[in-house]
Amino acid sequence: MIGYAVGALVVAPVVVTIAVLTLAHLLDPSCGTPGDSGGCEMGAVGIGIASAVPAALIGMAVALWRDWRAS
Repeated sequence: MIGYAVGALVVAPVVVTIAVLTLAHLLDPSCGTPGDSGGCEMGAVGIGIASAVPAALIGMAVALWRDWRAS
């Protein structure tokens, strides 16, 4: 069970950060320009960090569900 939670805790924030940063650069032409001052990047990192705990809880739920189905 710990493996699923730690795996989700590590993988989900990376995936979420990359996805949010990609969407921000595609949808907002001011992202990445000198006038932006890193706002898009910091927003993406903030959302990635905020996704860590829910991802770990989802990983634990998946592990519990798999254990319950196996028994």
